Amino acid sequence: MRPNILRQKLLQGEPTLGTHIHTTWPSIVEAIGHTGHYDYVEFVAEYAPFDLHDLDNLGRAGDLYNLSMMIKVDAEHRAYVAQRAVGSGFHSVLFADVRSAEEAAECVRCVRADHPDEGGTYGVATRRFTYMGYGGSRAYVEALRDIVVVVMIEKQSAVDQLEEILAVDGVDMIQWGSADYSMNIGRPGERTIPEVLEVQEFIFRKSLEKRVPPRVELNALDGSQQPFLDMGVRHFCIGTDVTILHKWWNDNGAQLRAELQD
Repeated sequence: MRPNILRQKLLQGEPTLGTHIHTTWPSIVEAIGHTGHYDYVEFVAEYAPFDLHDLDNLGRAGDLYNLSMMIKVDAEHRAYVAQRAVGSGFHSVLFADVRSAEEAAECVRCVRADHPDEGGTYGVATRRFTYMGYGGSRAYVEALRDIVVVVMIEKQSAVDQLEEILAVDGVDMIQWGSADYSMNIGRPGERTIPEVLEVQEFIFRKSLEKRVPPRVELNALDGSQQPFLDMGVRHFCIGTDVTILHKWWNDNGAQLRAELQD
């Protein structure tokens, strides 16, 4: 089974860099891999349309450039989608809308082997990551143990239970979600008000203190990364295919449209 690059980097204390995609076109993963700058690609399945064939093909594309693949799953059917993605060769799962430490523990269980020592619910299956063999070997159990579990902290109840969530065995990273959080507290769209920024800083500092690496999402390197770097954050996921394309189309379309009207 292919080594989990993201897991290896976390174990070695190395920084990691990823990027987001909404498309299921494998060539985009190949283009990202061809740059040589990224450790993993996050497929944002919470928002994007996909089928199970797409997951297999994205897993294959990651294999070509030794990229880890991460999937972001919605709250509903999270266990099923997470397990199918792992079977397709994804090395990490980002669980959205986690509201409690118990939910965080459930997220871990769904990607761990159904084995007395693992405490998981992932059974034996024929999947891509077994290279078409029937799963259930010792290597199969170990590969599931290596799946990186990331949980979103984006609800007030999760903030209230942050220390308990960080203490859940198997939670490897956390991701702050300011958009969902601001809506959850009744302030939709107000992601930069002092109340939200104070919670953001609390989450990052507490995660660093408890040695559960926090990850930062950025749309662009416009200086917004510096406060996090200064704080000691070493894990970033930057850009999204849809946003990148929209910005190019908008900026260049507006420029040429203006020139045509001169």
